[in-house]
Amino acid sequence: MTGLSQGFLSMLEAGTRRLTNLDKVANFLRGIEAPDILLPPPFREQHPGSTPLPLPHPGQPVGVDQVATGERTEGLRELAAQAAAQSLQFTEEITKSNVSDVELEGLESKITRIAADYVHAPLYPLFHDLLSTRDRLFSLLSGHQPPGQTRELYLLAGTTCLLLAHASQNLGDQESAIAQLQTAWAFAGHADHNDLRAWVKGTAALIAEWSTHRRTALEYTQQAIRLAPDGETRIRTAAIEARAAARIGDRSTALSALKEVERAREQRTDPNGLTRFGGLLTFPEAKQAYYIGGTYALLGEHELAEQHAAAAIHLYETGPTEQRSYGDEALARLDIVTARIAAGEIEGAGEQLQPILELPADRRIRQLGDAVQGVARLLEDPRFARSRVVRELADAARGYQAIDTRAKALTS
Repeated sequence: MTGLSQGFLSMLEAGTRRLTNLDKVANFLRGIEAPDILLPPPFREQHPGSTPLPLPHPGQPVGVDQVATGERTEGLRELAAQAAAQSLQFTEEITKSNVSDVELEGLESKITRIAADYVHAPLYPLFHDLLSTRDRLFSLLSGHQPPGQTRELYLLAGTTCLLLAHASQNLGDQESAIAQLQTAWAFAGHADHNDLRAWVKGTAALIAEWSTHRRTALEYTQQAIRLAPDGETRIRTAAIEARAAARIGDRSTALSALKEVERAREQRTDPNGLTRFGGLLTFPEAKQAYYIGGTYALLGEHELAEQHAAAAIHLYETGPTEQRSYGDEALARLDIVTARIAAGEIEGAGEQLQPILELPADRRIRQLGDAVQGVARLLEDPRFARSRVVRELADAARGYQAIDTRAKALTS
């Protein structure tokens, strides 16, 4: 009778759903044969003379036929009813959406899985997952949805582009990484999300740190710290600043940033920030120890560097497998390698270097390749000239091959 399903009618009766589409409302009322006198004006049968009277314009003389109070009141009621119907119709239009809350939750779950897998899984399959997720988000943003859903889509799209920037950098493609960050920054603005803004600036600093624009890295971290909310994002930003400052020899700024890391550890992290995605988008204790060790290594304080790097490796080895970052763990080992070479402990350096040399090719991120070549240069020190062990280590380091962006595996 009504054109509605039994389940939907049950929800109407329970008050959990409402009819907002005017055509459906009309069909429903006709279906249950509601008496005309009980209906609001928009749904009454139209009869000659039932058209609402227009309101007089200011200054317009009132005719005799409008003087009667009853007629004017009825005309206003009809006009009010029509205005209400039009408002409902407009509401129907602006609340239409091309995405359901269920799909939004599904997209967030997918990004969460990718962020979690990123730290321990091979990069190539994840890159394809990121691309398909980004494409779906872009498609939805090209359609129409209420503002709240649009902001959430912008946040998810910006987070996906942020992850693509990390992936591009790990593949050694700096230009692509920067382009992804520019897109993520634009989406952060549309979502008005400072946590995403701070992560984008922090990641830009990481890219600059591993390039020839090392002073720019420090500038990016200083921009990021002004945006970073309390907790893990602030810890991450300060840790990047410490290492970036140490890399250009700014000892004072590096040590000051390490103190900021300690202060930020006492702060509460916003549960609605990017850390809710987990994995790469968190900055756990193991990662903090790795960054602190890296800062001390760059400052030439090798004993402290080894101490913190060893702590990072221990935390990764004893923590959950899905949180074990093979990239950070390998780079932490290289800080120990550097410390032991500085102390002349070549055998100890070789023990730490061996797991890095044995990493599968698809896990040899570009930063590892650069760092291992740095070890090869350290082993060229004249004091090791007569050591066969050093020559063998140096040869192995010089032959180390990182991920190649041109690898066919990327398109397989």
